Order: sequence, then structure tokens, then C-alpha cells
Amino acid sequence: MARRYDPERRQRIIDAAIRVVGAQGIGGLSHRTVAAEADVPLGSTTYHFKTLDDLLVAALRQANEGFAKVIASRGGLEEPGTDLAAELAGWMGEWLAGDRTGVELEYELYLAALRRPALRPVAAEWAGALAVLLSRHTDPVTARALVALMDGICLQVLLTEVPYDEEYAREVLGRVLR
Repeated sequence: MARRYDPERRQRIIDAAIRVVGAQGIGGLSHRTVAAEADVPLGSTTYHFKTLDDLLVAALRQANEGFAKVIASRGGLEEPGTDLAAELAGWMGEWLAGDRTGVELEYELYLAALRRPALRPVAAEWAGALAVLLSRHTDPVTARALVALMDGICLQVLLTEVPYDEEYAREVLGRVLR
């Protein structure tokens, strides 16, 4: 029997992994659960992703695109004289107001790097790329501090279920920038 050409299979596996983690957490992720979710043979998952860490790296990269899309869609950093604190607070507000499951999933994958060293470079890429972007408007140390503060604010909103307060975020980000 000839093999069926399926150029979208790898992407379907990544999407399925994201759905599995979203529904069951990282503990529920296995090649078997992903294969079932993607409706592909088990061998397909191991063909495209030799280890679960390889699959998690691909899922984290894709999840990181969510915040990057918010940044790209707003485009406020290109304007001279941009109120950086207001722009960053707006980014977080838009991101947190979107698909909550996607935001939670992104942070779950991001924090999985604590126990899975293979994920650390991907998590660091995201934070580093954002710091580089922000350092066009401030010094590199302040840019890194802004990234850390934004992470902290987002985690507090996700963990405490307290609604995001854009005015508060703008104020504290402004303090770091002063």
C-alpha cells in the first residue's frame, strides 16, 4: 500500500499537542494521546518528534506566536514618541483579553522549562527577542526589567483570577522606565 502524502501532518500533530496540554496539562502529553487527538498513526508522532521534549519545543514555539501577533498587530513601537508604558500595558491587556486558554497554555509550556531543559532555549528566545525589541526605546537592562515585570503581571492575573488592570500596569511599567 502506498504512503499517503500528508504535508500538513506535522502541523496537525503540533496543534494536537497544544490541545492535549490545554485539556490535560503537560502530564497528559504522550505520543499516544497526541496521535489519538491528531487522528494519525502513533508512528507519525515519533517520526516527526523523536521525543516529547521535541514536541513540546515545537508547541512552545507556536504558542509564543500568540503574543508576537499581538505586538505585530498593534505596531505602536514604530511611532516616534510612543508612550512605552502605555503601549506595553495595552499589549498585555489585548493578550490577556484574548483566548484565556491559549494564554494559560503558553505560560504552562513556558514554565515547563523549569523541569525540561530542552525548553529553556525557546523560553529564553521569547524573553530575549522582546528585550531586544524594547531596547530600541530604552537601555538593555531596563528592557529586561520590563520583560520580567510584564511576565510577573501576567502570571498574577492568571494565577489569582484578578482582572487585568491596565492603569496599574501602565503605572508600574512607567516607574521602571523613569
